[in-house]
Amino acid sequence: MTAAVETAQTTTIHGDRVSLLRVLGPAHVWALGVGIVLVGEFTGWNFSADKGGALAALIVCWVVGLLYTSVAMIDSEVTSTVAAAGGQYAQAKHIVGPLMAFNVALFLVFAYTMLEVSDAILLGDTIVAKAGAEGLTHNSFIAATIVVLAWLNYRGVLMTLNVNFVITAIAYVSIVILFFSVSPWTQGAVLKLNELVTPANALPYGWIGVIAAFQFGIWYYLGIEGTTQAAEEVRSPARSLPYGTMAGMITLLIAAAMTWYVCASLMPWEYLGITYYPLWDAGKLTGSPLLENLLFIATLLAALASANGCINDAARAWFSLGRDRYLPSWFSAVHPKYRTPYRSILFLLPIALAFAFIADLNQAITFSILSGVLQYTFMSINIMMFRKKWPLGTIRRGYTHPFHPLPAIVLFCLCMVTFFAIFLGFGSQLIAMTVFYFLISVWFHFYRYKFVRRGDQFSMPWPKPQGY
Repeated sequence: MTAAVETAQTTTIHGDRVSLLRVLGPAHVWALGVGIVLVGEFTGWNFSADKGGALAALIVCWVVGLLYTSVAMIDSEVTSTVAAAGGQYAQAKHIVGPLMAFNVALFLVFAYTMLEVSDAILLGDTIVAKAGAEGLTHNSFIAATIVVLAWLNYRGVLMTLNVNFVITAIAYVSIVILFFSVSPWTQGAVLKLNELVTPANALPYGWIGVIAAFQFGIWYYLGIEGTTQAAEEVRSPARSLPYGTMAGMITLLIAAAMTWYVCASLMPWEYLGITYYPLWDAGKLTGSPLLENLLFIATLLAALASANGCINDAARAWFSLGRDRYLPSWFSAVHPKYRTPYRSILFLLPIALAFAFIADLNQAITFSILSGVLQYTFMSINIMMFRKKWPLGTIRRGYTHPFHPLPAIVLFCLCMVTFFAIFLGFGSQLIAMTVFYFLISVWFHFYRYKFVRRGDQFSMPWPKPQGY
């Protein structure tokens, strides 16, 4: 496509400028962030026990919680100031430059798309396991999940996140009900943590096992940064984004601690580390049919909420790339009635379906985790540049995170540990994905960069950066 044709297409699409609707509040931001992440309490986090034992899973629960608390604080400051669709992509294009922005958007799209794929696989496998019917496969359930949720996102963001709020709340309440149903304050009645986690088996692989556990410890909180993707559709970004994101992080820290305590007190670490359904299995082990069925339903709802939020976030990132001409501007169309980035939603639909049918759950999870960690590494650099270019007092911020630059340093160091953990478990996939992102960056530099209008995409009314 020539530059002239690209310009004409941009004019056509943006001539009347159909914009996204600002209809969301803090509860919707919470539902988007927690809805994407909560499935990690129902599956994924427990694979860290396979890497290092039950105690390693607890250690990474809190250490990775520190990583994501840093993510939430940094994200809240920058996104409440750069309130545009695309979240971290919008931050990168304003603070760093086009090449970084393009890569960050790809990290976002693949992190959310592969998380959506993982959710659909989990939902299909859970239904098949519950049905127990011979010859029943998960393919039809996977396809129905992805297609129906894409349709819901197509029809409007307010309806999408209202649904997410309800089903996320139900799934979260189920964890609370399970926790208080097993007499958590009385070891030996139902829970047997002292018997299952002993000094002899607490860290079966030593501290290298703890480091290896970081890879799946990410699953406790992966996706909380997705709250920023709806920045352009929030009524008051300066208020809603920090409140919704930080409330979501507190919610997840509590859920992660309760989940580990119950599961590690009911299952030996050897089994906990390989099951796909830790909370559902915990419900079964209580001997209560009511709890078993509640946790089965909650597992499905958590997978639905996560996939629903992932479709929302991936589409916003892809839409933003089209609007700024990093990709063909055809993707930047907004539906005239539903006011959603419908072409981006429809374009990513077959990609998600293809991955869901060819990838297994471990591969999909690893792809999502690596893309997420690449994005977090950028965030630690981004906030340093943001504070250097626009120090406090030079521009209006919706929120200012405390203790700078400590959160950025902690975030960067923990990301490096996580990369090493991924290398220990999935070294070949790590190398393959790194090569993929490098090649796509080369393609952007030599082909798409010429379509980018740097001046047009810088939409914030900020003074010239200090030192430039």
